[in-house]
Amino acid sequence: MRPRRLVIVGVSVAVVAALVLVTLLGRPAPRTEMRLDQYLAAVADGRVVSATIADSDHTVEGQLSDGVRYRVNVPKDYSAELTTTLHNARPAIQLEARGPAGWRIQLLRVGLPVLLIGGLAIFLVTRLHPGLGRAGFGRSRARRASRQDSSGTFADVAGADEAVGELEEIAEFLRDPARFSALGARIPKGVLLHGPPGTGKTLLARAVAGEAKASFFAISGSDFVEMFVGVGAARVRDLFVKAGNAAPAIVFIDEIDAVGRHRGSGHGGGHDEREQTLNQLLVEMDGFDNRQGVIVLAASNRPDVLDPALLRPGRFDRHVPVDLPDVRSRLDILRVHARNKPLVPGVDLEDLARRTPGYSGAELANLLNEAAILAVRRGLDAIGLPELNDALDRLMAGPVRRSRVMSGDEQWVIAYHEAGHALVSHLLPTTDPVYKVSILARGRALGWTVVLPQEERRLHTRPQLRERMAMLLGGRTAEEVVFGEPTSGASDDIDRVTELARVMVTEYGMSDAVGLRRLARRSEGSGDPEYSDAKAALIDNEIDGLVAAAGRQARALLETHRAVLDRLAAELVERETLDEADLAVVFADIDHDAESDATRPREWAPRTTMTPAPVPAGALVASREPRASAAAQKRTAGAKQVDDTAGGSGGIKDGGGFRRPDAERPRTTLDR
Repeated sequence: MRPRRLVIVGVSVAVVAALVLVTLLGRPAPRTEMRLDQYLAAVADGRVVSATIADSDHTVEGQLSDGVRYRVNVPKDYSAELTTTLHNARPAIQLEARGPAGWRIQLLRVGLPVLLIGGLAIFLVTRLHPGLGRAGFGRSRARRASRQDSSGTFADVAGADEAVGELEEIAEFLRDPARFSALGARIPKGVLLHGPPGTGKTLLARAVAGEAKASFFAISGSDFVEMFVGVGAARVRDLFVKAGNAAPAIVFIDEIDAVGRHRGSGHGGGHDEREQTLNQLLVEMDGFDNRQGVIVLAASNRPDVLDPALLRPGRFDRHVPVDLPDVRSRLDILRVHARNKPLVPGVDLEDLARRTPGYSGAELANLLNEAAILAVRRGLDAIGLPELNDALDRLMAGPVRRSRVMSGDEQWVIAYHEAGHALVSHLLPTTDPVYKVSILARGRALGWTVVLPQEERRLHTRPQLRERMAMLLGGRTAEEVVFGEPTSGASDDIDRVTELARVMVTEYGMSDAVGLRRLARRSEGSGDPEYSDAKAALIDNEIDGLVAAAGRQARALLETHRAVLDRLAAELVERETLDEADLAVVFADIDHDAESDATRPREWAPRTTMTPAPVPAGALVASREPRASAAAQKRTAGAKQVDDTAGGSGGIKDGGGFRRPDAERPRTTLDR
């Protein structure tokens, strides 16, 4: 609360408290009601000490000789005679006459407390509910940037060349509308920017306003809707009136799905305040002439939930996807955000761009900011490669938690778990190369393994997904192979494997028994499931079969290369973190000819204790000289660009589920 308003509230409270106190203190003491005959007898006996005659209400008040205060109601035609009687009484009575109070005094006495209390109540209500303040119920809450303040340009937007190309003609129309009108061209009234969070939709809208030197009105979809019916619709009307008066102008509605969701999906029916606001928005977009120089830009992460009437031509004519950047676009974004940050000579932003597939522009900006913070914390003058690597690890897995002390047995279990992930991923032909393995606790994870794709995939085959499941189960399988019993640390891996197997069966049509049919989960929607109980049992059997097959594949690989598994776990216990060069040294001695025998699991003896098998002699890496693996050399040579020719079926997203479309993020197993 501002100091000025705080003073006003304090003064108002003090005045009201003073009035209440004066009223309570000034209230007369209780008086004894007397009949007129009793009062005249007391006057005759000399027991009346004082008397005050009030002509306005025809009463007499005063005090008797015994200290009792009295009150007597006097008939209207008897007031003059009573006055004469009291004046001639003996002993003499202290006589006083009180005339009628003026109407101004009465009004002040009654009205002032009411006004002060009412004003204080209104002030407090408006403070608790800003929409009821001085701006009024129906005033738009859009934040306006003038043409001089709209300084953003397309040069400030990196990694969105296709979106910029779609929006350039919008800015050109606002600068020179006559050029379009001469050919009978009609510029779109509305442009919908949709894509994942952090891809720069708001930045693009500001760039359009800056390029066109137009007024910029920014508002969130939730700013329209209030608890009072009709407020949202009134704000929509006011917004378009303001934009028309400031033309050429751009109206930017961020998170439009807050007000533009499909009608009929709520509980309020057609009288729901949100739906009334949407109806008014539809009317306004249909009613204004785009030749006035007003264009509506909207952003949403969920275009699939928007009302069809909002997306039809004549309202939002053009839909511009703003996707996650590819490797070249990520490099451009990193260069833009590195302009004002000193980098150590030799820092390769291109390599950093290759190591961040699936990262949005906002995440890349946050990556450089975290690296700058680490450099300041370490007392450096420039940002180096260690700071960038640590910042990337921090964003992927969380901050290091060295305070989380683990026992020797737990450390060995985690080491074998992460070694199982890394070894299976390295041995399978279609899985991505392992970038880093660590048993340092980060965030909620006790250990983590990062694999980086050699290229940004948008389509995945059935063998690739099967081997992805085997890689995820490599950690738990390693625990069973080495210790004989699994631990609770593989819960996240099991969740992701189960979800991956489910979508393979129910969405991707990768089960011959179920067939080419999309089957939604039973929890989706409020109606009956889309399949019978027999089909549900078949789905469960197929999911169980996929998961079991992935587990058997991981077990066969780990048992075949048990010596490498032991060596890798020992290295992790000793050094805690292994990067790509260290892993290349460990994996260099793998006999790839033995991989053909991986389908025949060898005999193994389960153990009942959590003590790992003795590490073979010479298991620890003797040489620290990095020897790059073939996969590392391929990735160092540069990631290839993949055309999204099929519209994108989605990429694997860690943590369960899939991202549709766009590239994969660096995949990390975060074991809890």
